[in-house]
Amino acid sequence: MRWENLTDSDHARAADPALFGADAVTTRTFDTPEFRGITFHEVRARSILNRVPGASRMPFEWTVNPYRGCTHACVYCFARKTHGYLDLDTGLGFDSQIVVKVNAPELLSRQLAARRWQGEHVAMGTNVDCYQRAEGRYRLMPGIITALTERANPFSILTKGTLILRDLDLLTRAARVTDVGISVSVGFTDPELWRTVEPGTPAPERRLEVVRTLGEHGIGCGVLMAPVIPFLSDEPAQLRATVRAIAAAGATSVTPLVLHLRPGAREWFMTWLGQHHPHLVRRYERLYAEGAYAPKWYQRRITRQVHDLAREYGIGPARAGTPRRITRPEPEPAPTPTPTPTEPVQLSLI
Repeated sequence: MRWENLTDSDHARAADPALFGADAVTTRTFDTPEFRGITFHEVRARSILNRVPGASRMPFEWTVNPYRGCTHACVYCFARKTHGYLDLDTGLGFDSQIVVKVNAPELLSRQLAARRWQGEHVAMGTNVDCYQRAEGRYRLMPGIITALTERANPFSILTKGTLILRDLDLLTRAARVTDVGISVSVGFTDPELWRTVEPGTPAPERRLEVVRTLGEHGIGCGVLMAPVIPFLSDEPAQLRATVRAIAAAGATSVTPLVLHLRPGAREWFMTWLGQHHPHLVRRYERLYAEGAYAPKWYQRRITRQVHDLAREYGIGPARAGTPRRITRPEPEPAPTPTPTPTEPVQLSLI
């Protein structure tokens, strides 16, 4: 494995100093049902704040990714290509070879305290899910959230994991001092499609229960309706069922995102498609003939349909780049001091 090639950006291979050397890697396996067949590569990272390339479509500039690889095993995951930077397999290897940056919390605390850091928004869950199964063992997110809270640094989290509810108290505490945005990813509610395309994730209804629970605790949660999968989850009745379920869960917003197939993910997804839906292969080759993204006309059609349904069910689209805010308690007014009988009282003329 070329550990030295893992630079301080999760999006590029460059001639920058490596995040860690091969001598900093400890490989472990755990013989428990939830981790059987999974290999963990524990590393001590040299940097944890990643700057997003300027050419990116993302509405944020900084990310924190405590893990590489993801046991969610989503066949469409765009982050698969990043495993190739380490000479790891972008297919099954991405699902089962998990890189864990074990020093992420203390490293983030140190980097946030640096004089050059200006307190910019930090996005998490943008590469792989920070609440995947590994987080149940390594518990990196409580320290990460605490580090951000101590610096009142705004942040957002996108997840398919129900484990985020473990950190509910920490998120509520963070929201008292900074902007906190939470979004849950639910692209569809079809159970059969979920079992084959997202086999390692909690079921869609369990993710929507996360949305509901967060709302009941005063935490507004948006839903990223992603991905909408052409010819598999894009029928009007399917879109309606998904938006209706999202609205019933109390989501503050719904934002659709059509499937995109970057190199690494494209090959793995098309192999899956050929096995499960061979009749769709030619249609996908035509739809994605121009590159990683579906044609603009198709994206606009899906966006319009979802937004119309969202208005019908009383929710709206998210504004790009805006974190979902957790409601903060209003500060109690300071009590007016009552003068003692021995103190003179100055009367006001106004």
